[in-house]
Amino acid sequence: MTTTTAQHEQAPTGRHPQRWLILGVICLAQLTVLLDNTILSVAIPSLNRELGASATDIQWMINAYSLVQSGLLLTAGNAADRYGRKKLLVAGLVLFGIGSLAAGLSQSSGQLIAARAGMGVGGALLMTTILAVVVQIFDDTERVKAIALWSTVSSLGFAAGPLIGGVMLDHFWWGAIFLINIPVVALALTAVVALVPESKNPQGERPDLLGALLSTIGMTGVVYAIISGPEHGWTSGQVLIPAAVGVAVLAAFAVWELRIPYPMLDMHFFRNRRFIGAVAGSILVAFGMGGSLFLLTQHLQFVLGYGPLDAGLRTAPLALTIVALNLTGVGPRLLPKLGTPLTIAIGMALVSAGLAAIALLGGDGYGGMLLGLVVMGAGIALSMPAMANAIMSAIPPEKAGVGAGVNGTLAEFGNGLGVAVLGAVLNSRFAVLVPGVVGAASLPAALAAADGSAERERVSDAFASGLETSQLVGAVAVLAGGLLAALLLRRAENADPARPAA
Repeated sequence: MTTTTAQHEQAPTGRHPQRWLILGVICLAQLTVLLDNTILSVAIPSLNRELGASATDIQWMINAYSLVQSGLLLTAGNAADRYGRKKLLVAGLVLFGIGSLAAGLSQSSGQLIAARAGMGVGGALLMTTILAVVVQIFDDTERVKAIALWSTVSSLGFAAGPLIGGVMLDHFWWGAIFLINIPVVALALTAVVALVPESKNPQGERPDLLGALLSTIGMTGVVYAIISGPEHGWTSGQVLIPAAVGVAVLAAFAVWELRIPYPMLDMHFFRNRRFIGAVAGSILVAFGMGGSLFLLTQHLQFVLGYGPLDAGLRTAPLALTIVALNLTGVGPRLLPKLGTPLTIAIGMALVSAGLAAIALLGGDGYGGMLLGLVVMGAGIALSMPAMANAIMSAIPPEKAGVGAGVNGTLAEFGNGLGVAVLGAVLNSRFAVLVPGVVGAASLPAALAAADGSAERERVSDAFASGLETSQLVGAVAVLAGGLLAALLLRRAENADPARPAA
């Protein structure tokens, strides 16, 4: 390949004349992928009833999607950089559409878990190429604004899942929440083919297939142990063995990445304090938001008695706050003024305060939850664009796909970990307060088995207590992550004063 051809195919970073239209098209695809992180949460009662799904089944239906995505995002980013970001975007849309069809037609918990894993493959291709394309078509002067809009859609997709799921379940059966993806995918596919330019790094690295396998196995082992803890006991072999295997395989992944010439993830990025700070913050904000929504929608339906649509509507203030603050430009305007470290610290502190408000004020009604959701939304609107920009600016532009893969991996892994850890805290507390209700037993099963109204009230109170404990654990984790991220980013800026703060 000649130098001229290589330069032509690489499509160097800059302003594309249709960049804002392209951003709208790819954000449509992004919205579809991210809705499926949380849309299942309001369908939990339907899945309990119609598929006989246990609490563990439900967690795997949610985590199968995010774990497969997490394991493949880095490989997908490498492949996009080398073979073409548009090609991988098209392939991702096709695979995601096929997986959505299979999920919507599933007849058992096992089939739905497998279909969700298949959707995760398509989602991995989409998540990496979308942010990489944003980096390629916007120059430095517009990139912060473009990433803020991308982050708004990301947060909207994540937080609006329960609302859209509630609307669908109010009119259709649970499979419709997946089948609705198909026309959206078809529209996005048509627009991507017509509008999005191809870009690639022709001298990019070969895909690291062993690295993808090791990272997927490692993360699956760790999260499986967390999910299974309340059922089998934290010191049982059924928990300790997969946990040990997961940690060992992740360690092997790190060693492998350090030794091969074309690593999926360049471990030397972790010497960059700016990169590490953004990494810590991204994982923990996703941890808090993913775990919180997973638990809140159950509390609204099972304890407070709302239907799927009403429960979805009552989570909407989170998404509306994020959209309002980012569309009015609050985040993009504050970031240059405050700097990345302070912006992230304030944002993460607000997320933590929101979780604490939900825990302490939301147990007996919706008012405390509303306050917590609005405060969380304000924190996410501030912190997420700043962290995404920090990650992408710490990685060379020619590795935009890898950078997008890292950012997406953190969000997906944080979401899956939040569901697993906060769900495990809730289940453990619930099991202590209601003896005999452990493992696969769910709140609906416990309520159905309760003898009389007094017993049902005791079960509901135990669930509410477990919810409070789990939200407080999330609040502490998010606050600690925010302070750590801000400290590392501040040290990075002090070490490199020539680098712009934002």
